[in-house]
Amino acid sequence: MQIQPLEQGNLSARAYFSIREGLIAGNFKPGERLVMQDLAERLGTSVTPVREACLRLVSERGLELRSGRFATVPALTRARYLEVRTIRIALEGLAAEMATHHVTDADLARLLELHNLFEEADRKNDGLAAMHHNREFHFTLYRLSGMDMLTAQIEGLWVSMGPILNLFYTFGHNSYIGADEHLVLMDALRDKKPAKARKAIADDILRGGVSILKFIDETEDKPV
Repeated sequence: MQIQPLEQGNLSARAYFSIREGLIAGNFKPGERLVMQDLAERLGTSVTPVREACLRLVSERGLELRSGRFATVPALTRARYLEVRTIRIALEGLAAEMATHHVTDADLARLLELHNLFEEADRKNDGLAAMHHNREFHFTLYRLSGMDMLTAQIEGLWVSMGPILNLFYTFGHNSYIGADEHLVLMDALRDKKPAKARKAIADDILRGGVSILKFIDETEDKPV
């Protein structure tokens, strides 16, 4: 588990953002138990800020509370994934649509760079790198929407999505069949076509989910 010690300040808020970032980045797996004392030691703080951070993430459905000593990343289920996917399509599609009004040539160059890094990692079956570059591609796009509240809502969804991708890339099929949709999306951004951009994101999420659903069906209720 990758987690950085905290600087002084509002330790509860800092612990929250550190653990939340770990979930979004896919540093935790579904079903993983997070012992608060262990997190506190890694963050260089007392247990109280960590407990408060975990309770906040529980309220956001990013974690489940099992006792006063530890929280658990929600288990991988088809129902949970489909719910997250449905909301992602709506919100991320809107962000892609809005991004067409703000994108610049420099933004497009950065998206292409991230896409190429993603494809290179995918070809090498480097799941963790592929996951990282795919996430950077998506959030670079969503920030172009100019809507901070929308981007924050999408980040909340990725608190749930990150652990799913972790498990998929670690134990599942690394091949991602939806990568071509990134190119369609960039064409839509370049041509300033909002509806095409929204559809490209929806297709990306749906096509990328084919392998994820297959993996879930093969592993649900089984230890991994």
